[in-house]
Amino acid sequence: MSTHTSRDANAGRHPLFLPVVFAGGLVFGVGLALSRMARPEIVLNFLQFEDFGLLLVMGGATLTTIVIFGLASRTDATAPLTGRGYTRRLRRFDPKILLGGSIFGAGWGLSGICPGAAYASLGIGNVTILWAIGGMFLGAYAQGYWRSRGQTDYAERPASAD
Repeated sequence: MSTHTSRDANAGRHPLFLPVVFAGGLVFGVGLALSRMARPEIVLNFLQFEDFGLLLVMGGATLTTIVIFGLASRTDATAPLTGRGYTRRLRRFDPKILLGGSIFGAGWGLSGICPGAAYASLGIGNVTILWAIGGMFLGAYAQGYWRSRGQTDYAERPASAD
């Protein structure tokens, strides 16, 4: 089990790290609201193959990420706020990822909203989304409870090159 505290996690980070993360989340939420992806009915229409706007949003985000990280990883530069290099971290596949992804997908399909978009949806006035946010908190609590019952922390596993 991990014994890291939030103080340990922030050790050695640039003082602007958390404000930049907050600003990034704010930009993400505004982008979701402007693209209408914070509205569950739009997402559900995508999942029913009726509206492919979400595909364009995800494709644009994927393309942007590929270009930026592709360029950054070809330089010897480090991330300005963490000092870490832009390298790929290889980890052993954890079968629990399939379970977690299935639970995430089921929740996304039933509610039409994912965690990031839930907060943006609340920000545009969708107060009924509080049910989904409550479910997210309940799921996070259950995961923390099960992890504290003796499960090995994923981050402490040795990396493998395969």
